[in-house]
Amino acid sequence: MNQQAIQEAVKVLKRGGTILYPSDTIWGIGCDALNKKAITKIYTLKQRFERKNLIILAASIEEVSRYVVKIPDVVPDLIASVNRPLTIVYPEAKGLPDNLVAEDGTIGIRVVKNPFCEELITALGRPIVSTSANISGMAAPLTYSMINPYIVNGVDHIVHIRQENVTEMKASTIIKVEYNNQFTIIRE
Repeated sequence: MNQQAIQEAVKVLKRGGTILYPSDTIWGIGCDALNKKAITKIYTLKQRFERKNLIILAASIEEVSRYVVKIPDVVPDLIASVNRPLTIVYPEAKGLPDNLVAEDGTIGIRVVKNPFCEELITALGRPIVSTSANISGMAAPLTYSMINPYIVNGVDHIVHIRQENVTEMKASTIIKVEYNNQFTIIRE
């Protein structure tokens, strides 16, 4: 793993900056998920209304428990049963900035299985925002070369790994869970 890339990104995140990075799915824009001003920067860059859901990436299910009121019992089974990255929308967020939480109080969180993202989150010591590296309403870039120059020039830092990767990455599966263990697949 490129420790220098992680250290450089963490420095930017800790000072409230935004990064362009290869997430565990597609190229994303990220920031410290606990920094309200940094989250606002992402909404502005994406030309997106605040409160239109953003998700966060966590390094472990234990980390998730710090940011939701309760983890429904079905969640570990869902995580184990899905082979690709899985974002779970939880009923009640806690301890997160209000501009990150959806109007209905829900929050989407993905426990990463990608070594780079896991090390980045662990080094930061808190979750990071993950949103597609595009202007709102435009197609999400599947490769680095597809990212709009406005986005590239608008972030505070670009992570310089996997930029030459020509393998197209895919967005995560999204499942919304309820406390009664019922769940709805939002995106496969």
